[in-house]
Amino acid sequence: MTVYNLALIGFGGVNRALAEIVAERNDRLREELGFGLRVVAVTDLRLGSIVCADGVDLDAILALGPEDGDFSQYEGGSPEPRNEWVIKNAPANVVVEATFTNPLDGEPAVSHCRWALTSGRHVVTTNKGPVALAAEELKALTAGSGAAFEFEGAVMSGTPVIRLGKRMFGGLELTGFEGILNGTSNYVLGRMESGLDFDAAVREAQELGFAEADPTADVEGHDVRLKVAILANELLGARLSPADVPCTGISALTAEDIDKAAEEGTRWKLIGSARREPDGSISAQVAPHAVPLSHHLAGVSGAVNAVSFDTDLLGVVTISGPGAGRLETAYALLSDIIAIHEAKTTSTTRCILSS
Repeated sequence: MTVYNLALIGFGGVNRALAEIVAERNDRLREELGFGLRVVAVTDLRLGSIVCADGVDLDAILALGPEDGDFSQYEGGSPEPRNEWVIKNAPANVVVEATFTNPLDGEPAVSHCRWALTSGRHVVTTNKGPVALAAEELKALTAGSGAAFEFEGAVMSGTPVIRLGKRMFGGLELTGFEGILNGTSNYVLGRMESGLDFDAAVREAQELGFAEADPTADVEGHDVRLKVAILANELLGARLSPADVPCTGISALTAEDIDKAAEEGTRWKLIGSARREPDGSISAQVAPHAVPLSHHLAGVSGAVNAVSFDTDLLGVVTISGPGAGRLETAYALLSDIIAIHEAKTTSTTRCILSS
């Protein structure tokens, strides 16, 4: 049976959750999916790095608390992250990149992906930076190597919006999309409707873990802008950089704006959209809109995300689901590995049939 050896780059919430899935469900995955998973390397800025060809003791490293030291206490461990060395030399065939998103140049995640792909290793990532800023380059590195670059979790966490758009809409023409792609901003707008002012709603979102200590990327639309660029490029064939997407956030909305919208039978939503114009070009934007209550995105509440696709034969098709969450995002990584396995299995079957 195929076993995929994983190198987890970054050991925050998402890769920890993936490690938990491997530790708890590996036997079930073998039975249901026909392959196994083994974590052979982990890197982390605080904990350092650990490499073990026979498999890292996941129970041990998952139990490490902030006061319990680093990976150097274990065989194969080092107090240094050694990301480049681990990516290039660990006995892994899948590199799982889940470090922080840098919206300016995508680093260090772009380099992590580049090192892995040039070494012939598959990459699965939830990191928006490499996908929005360097997808074309990174995809080119897979040509002829057999390596794959998968990133389903970069847009809507575990909700399969990219794969849905690519695989399930065969025979349809996609002419555009619009979506609620940031749960924090959507939660804040909902709480403002309930009477909180902007600052109080943001503080509440932070207390609940929806918003970061610095919520700028969420409330000013920067996070959505990266996701719009990814979706436009992947599903509409655009070649947009995030800088090509005009962006306005929600911080300027006032209680008066919220109240006026309610009086007019509308509701404010931060919407990211892209559309194919008559001349074939792709226009995109991120901006708050007061949408009618009958609008297909008006009822999306809380930290839920949703995207509506405009199609020529089906009309508007909307998909909604979790847009955040450690387990949900870890599932997206697992779904990427499943996609790699299915592609490998299909390729092997074709070779057998053709021979």
